[in-house]
Amino acid sequence: MITKTHKIKLTLPDGGLKLEKGCSFSEIEVAYETCGTLSPERDNVVFICHALTGDAHVAGRHEGDVKDTGWWSNMVKPGGGIDTDEFHVICANILGGCSGTTGPSSINPATGTPYGSSFPNITVGDIVTVHKMLLEQLGFKKIHAVIGGSFGGMQALEFSVRFPGFAEKCGVIASGASMTTQALAFDIVGRDLILNDPNWNKGDYYENGAPRTGLAQARKLAHITYLSGEMMREKFGRRIRMQENAENNDIDEQKKFEVESYLDYQGQKFIKRFDANSYLHITRAM
Repeated sequence: MITKTHKIKLTLPDGGLKLEKGCSFSEIEVAYETCGTLSPERDNVVFICHALTGDAHVAGRHEGDVKDTGWWSNMVKPGGGIDTDEFHVICANILGGCSGTTGPSSINPATGTPYGSSFPNITVGDIVTVHKMLLEQLGFKKIHAVIGGSFGGMQALEFSVRFPGFAEKCGVIASGASMTTQALAFDIVGRDLILNDPNWNKGDYYENGAPRTGLAQARKLAHITYLSGEMMREKFGRRIRMQENAENNDIDEQKKFEVESYLDYQGQKFIKRFDANSYLHITRAM
């Protein structure tokens, strides 16, 4: 299933889109993808909200990919749990993200430079308001369902409460109406790791190098929370992995716990695709 990322500039009200915490946007661009055929009655739309570090590429592959690269390709497919033979699926990168929708790394039309530190604080309400504006601009007055997991589930809940009746059904997976105190604490520490990176520069780092060390550490901390203690024991245990690219010949230095290698890999993979400012704004919104 080949998919393509589309971009659309939202038609905003006079004065721009006013945010819940003040400030406003004069321009908002949204990146989104679709898959599955829209019914003649236009009544089979399923809008999927992505999680904290997700994007619009929910399913399938882009032109040139050798395999499916969508983050939920095992669910959103012909005959899948969200059957693209039956439903027309839409997924959009969220406001504040870094994968095509207006976010801190986007160019501020007022300055011609990235928003950076000037990007305003956003809420989940602001995020789902942009979702609804996108759907309305695409010509939908009602959709079959809004679905999301984790932070996507929070969006789905907020969407359903804020716009009752627009979505006939709401699917919330591995989520809740609010974060627990412990989850808040992990996010606070993760943000502190970014804010204390020497490259942070108050969020205006786009010309001089991103706070990659802090962002990688924040991601490693978050991944500890994504697996239960029992799952970690089953997946990694206390097994040791030898590092082929160790900088010296010290055997002890070449050894790493498998869980250590896993966290290192997740941290380094993350900094290649995600923006630190986006991470801060989205976790604060959560």
